[in-house]
Amino acid sequence: MNSPDLLDNLLAESGASAYVIYASSESPDMRYLTGFSVTDPVLYIRKAGKEGLLILPQMEVERGKKEAKCPVICRGDAGFFRHFEEKKDPKDANAAMIAEIAGGEIIVPDEFPLSLARKLEDYCKVSLGRPAVAEMRAVKREDEIKNIRHTQKTTEEAIDYAAGIIRNAVSDNGELYYNDNPLTSDYLRGEIHCYLMRRGFEARETIVACGKETSMPHNTGSSILVENEPILIDLFPRDTKTGYYADMSRTFVRGEPDRELVRMYNAVKEAWILGKKKVRSGISGSEIHNAIVTYFKSQGYESGNEGFTHSLGHGVGLAVHEMPPVSPTDAVLKTGNVVTIEPGLYYNDIGGVRIEDIGMVCENSFDCFTDYPAELIL
Repeated sequence: MNSPDLLDNLLAESGASAYVIYASSESPDMRYLTGFSVTDPVLYIRKAGKEGLLILPQMEVERGKKEAKCPVICRGDAGFFRHFEEKKDPKDANAAMIAEIAGGEIIVPDEFPLSLARKLEDYCKVSLGRPAVAEMRAVKREDEIKNIRHTQKTTEEAIDYAAGIIRNAVSDNGELYYNDNPLTSDYLRGEIHCYLMRRGFEARETIVACGKETSMPHNTGSSILVENEPILIDLFPRDTKTGYYADMSRTFVRGEPDRELVRMYNAVKEAWILGKKKVRSGISGSEIHNAIVTYFKSQGYESGNEGFTHSLGHGVGLAVHEMPPVSPTDAVLKTGNVVTIEPGLYYNDIGGVRIEDIGMVCENSFDCFTDYPAELIL
């Protein structure tokens, strides 16, 4: 499903000789192009019409040859130490090595280190290119779909684990306690993270917000969880082995929500169903997003400072937010995109509600990966 020639097209359009990345595997582009996981930044050089080359320290070469999906050489064979003997400066030696291998003008991504780019300019022309690798990453291969589905399954299990803790907590004057501890946002977030870590996943900035905290969509939460108020959980873990994310949100109430919160929840749930029904190849993200804006307006909910305050969704893969957006922009969805659908409503005096699923764009439908109910009351 991918377009493997997008980098070649970029080089041909610009007249450049090579595309260069200097990053660790925390960079989704580096992880995508090499399939290699490494903590420290390393070099990837792809010349027009050729396979990319991964240049590693000697200590990483044997592992790289086993794990990377592109040719690997050590820095010594790439000429680093020869240049270092002359330059006496690591950045300068790296720049001379890159320029020698590239053999002409270089295209780099936005996140390329400025200090290294300045050194490279002593040897060759350096230009920023359009996000070609991000465009490649937006349309997923079958193995990527499998990896995201695997992460999503574990995400659902973690959400269900958290829901069970809330459900089984003891109430003391409306405040929830679990194992004789106050059931705070931090406590439940820690339980979720430990659950995921034991299964080979990591999560950061997980949202476990309660009450008025839920009126701010990305408030991670800090208070004790209480009965009769919304509890919003937004979980987006990454598989530490493959690097692929998933993303999921649910809103719960332990007890009896007030009438207005129930009405909000029902509106969000209908918007969530509508959004998923509208997903197909060839539709723009703005058309889906605006349909939700129109639906909310018909139910008396605005879109702006309160109400529906964010985009309907976004791409997910080696980054939790990547192309394409499902937003007021005119990005067109393609078969093989993996996106979220996550309508929400947020009011300072009531709180917030969000429901989020993830799935793949198909020719005429949305292949939803999420298999978990959307029910408000625990």
